[in-house]
Amino acid sequence: MNQITMKLQADHLIMEALKEDISSEDVTTNAVMKEAVTGEVDLICKQDGVIAGLEVFKRVFYLLDEKVETELFCKDGDEVKNGQLLGKVTGDIRVLLSGERVALNYLQRMSGIATYTHSVAALLEGSKTKLLDTRKTTPNMRIFEKYAVRVGGGFNHRYNLSDGVLLKDNHIGAAGSVTKAVKMAKEYAPFVRKIEVEVENLDMVKEAVDAGADIIMLDNMSVEEMQEAVRIIDGRAETECSGNVTKENIENLTAIGVDYISSGALTHSVGILDLSLKNMKPIHG
Repeated sequence: MNQITMKLQADHLIMEALKEDISSEDVTTNAVMKEAVTGEVDLICKQDGVIAGLEVFKRVFYLLDEKVETELFCKDGDEVKNGQLLGKVTGDIRVLLSGERVALNYLQRMSGIATYTHSVAALLEGSKTKLLDTRKTTPNMRIFEKYAVRVGGGFNHRYNLSDGVLLKDNHIGAAGSVTKAVKMAKEYAPFVRKIEVEVENLDMVKEAVDAGADIIMLDNMSVEEMQEAVRIIDGRAETECSGNVTKENIENLTAIGVDYISSGALTHSVGILDLSLKNMKPIHG
């Protein structure tokens, strides 16, 4: 995540997270630290995985105090090991204590997503199929979670509803048919926007192809149906399969030959990567 994106899209979210954690003051820290004392603390990995979100971790402390220095011994995308020293944070101990939880929450969550995505993407190696995320993200965490997917080796689907046209079942129901929905989308959307259609059966596949859809999403269809759908489409549109895709079943889908597999599980069903800030101590002199 570059500094422009961080400042425009992430800083205000990080500040809201800090305000959530400190609604008036950090009572505990203010009780034990009456004045500014410079100290340092170690960032330690407690579980094997893929690290993601180091710049966000660093930014939490920076927003509290620009004089805080964060020294990192790894970079986003690195595989890290239990017990590894990942970095050190140096500055006013009050800032280190007050920012600790928020900084770790971001780093643990993003690293958990990157770790899981990395393990799923590995199952697609050697195939033409790309692994995509979805919009099934935690509210106010999308920019962080989708970044973590990329770090883990996945690709982003739409960032939000303004990104592109995706005609799902309820849009099609509202429009009256696949054909009508595609026609209206072509008339309204800028010509640079691709039009994707979600289909649930082979009749809808044929209708989407004839209507001129750019991408056809095969939603919750059987492996046999998807194989037939790819044959029907025959390269006239890009193909995506979706619906309850997990690490446990994705290998069954790779042989179908779709261009993309999207999985909400990359962001909505992952755990954290266990990380900790330890060995806080003042620096004298």
